[in-house]
Amino acid sequence: MARALIGRTVRRLRAERRLTQQTLASRLGISASYLNLIEHDQRGVTASLLIKLAETLGVDLGELSGSAERQLAAGLREVFADPLLGADSVPGEEILELAGSAPNAARAILALYRGWRVAREDAGGIALPSGRRILLPNEEARDFFDEHANHFPPLETAAETIASGLASSPHEMNHAIAERLRRAHGLTVTVQPLAGALRRYDPAARSLTLSETLPRESRGFQMAFQLALLEAREAVDAAVTEASASSPEAAMLIRIGLLNYVAAALLMPYAPFLDSARTLRHDVAALAARFGVSYEQACQRLSSLQRPGERGIPFFFLRVDPAGNVSKRFSAAGFPFPRHGGSCPRWIVHTAFAHPGEIDVQVSELPDGAAFLCFARTVDAPAAHWGDPRPTHVVALGCVLAHAPDVVYADGLDLAEARVGIGLSCRLCERPDCRSRAFPPLEHRLALDPLTRGTSPYRFEA
Repeated sequence: MARALIGRTVRRLRAERRLTQQTLASRLGISASYLNLIEHDQRGVTASLLIKLAETLGVDLGELSGSAERQLAAGLREVFADPLLGADSVPGEEILELAGSAPNAARAILALYRGWRVAREDAGGIALPSGRRILLPNEEARDFFDEHANHFPPLETAAETIASGLASSPHEMNHAIAERLRRAHGLTVTVQPLAGALRRYDPAARSLTLSETLPRESRGFQMAFQLALLEAREAVDAAVTEASASSPEAAMLIRIGLLNYVAAALLMPYAPFLDSARTLRHDVAALAARFGVSYEQACQRLSSLQRPGERGIPFFFLRVDPAGNVSKRFSAAGFPFPRHGGSCPRWIVHTAFAHPGEIDVQVSELPDGAAFLCFARTVDAPAAHWGDPRPTHVVALGCVLAHAPDVVYADGLDLAEARVGIGLSCRLCERPDCRSRAFPPLEHRLALDPLTRGTSPYRFEA
């Protein structure tokens, strides 16, 4: 629980419901003075009181955790630290206050900053050869999934409706989906060489062709995607309409992401998958084997188990390439991903590349003291042909330490002693002694001395 933010969250939720401190305190069975201390982060909140707060305010525990405010605060730090804005330094306390008490204003600031960055890039000559402006539709799509905590109840319902007509065990699901496509839609599925593509659907010929380079679990996912495209269109259309995307490109990225979501929910049904995850203590490799899916598919599904009243562990999910580019990102755990620039080189997401195929585990501690159990592993895609490098990524999951006892990867770890200090990014990190620092922090002046060589390449004044 992010104590620095929960008081503001409680205060904001109370104000939104037009409740006085006395009224809310009375409903909670505590004094108004005690509630006032809670709202100003001068008193902690017990588990029983936290549950009572959630019930009284009509929210789930996740909304009281401060994870959304923490993500907003991380984004605001990046905004206010940008030297090109020429803004005066904004104290961290003011940033936390803005994120906690005025989240809509904070989101508006982030939207304005993104728009300014696009305009700045265009003004500096960074534009497509055609002259068309760069619109960053991928960021818009990521924001949409983050706002929904990567969980979409109508799509879960659509997937369950489709699955009820298949009545198949996980290991027979590929055959069942292929038969459903053939019988219900007159669609033939073939596997053969497919130049320049992994899946190709021809509506006129009623054929779905899958590349022979795809492994079995990926063929199953592509068939599930096709079935979602044909049978979950209404639910997906409604979600895309709700997104109100600013461009056709952003809308299409959101649509494809939602279809992928339905495909995953079809192959890994919510209740059986959640039950298996708890039984196996979130052993991803064992989950992937049980449901006949890939390691990455199982990881991503774990990040979406946020059904009210039947929640799984709130994991964040990340996929990154060797250059540090993030191609997928979901933050149900409230991990404050940096929006621009690289992340910390000490984080396991990057160090896992040194141990291909192995699951690396790290207790990662941010500068504000928030700690996460993180585990990561490399995954490889097939090469197109001999001599072509295999695309390699690291996929990572993480959760707050409170959930560590329910995760098999925490076994044998001393959660207090095994912590590794990381930052959001070098430009935002204030750790003075980091030997991995690539850039000086934006909010501090350098303190350079030719007579001394410190442990960090950039010494700075606190």
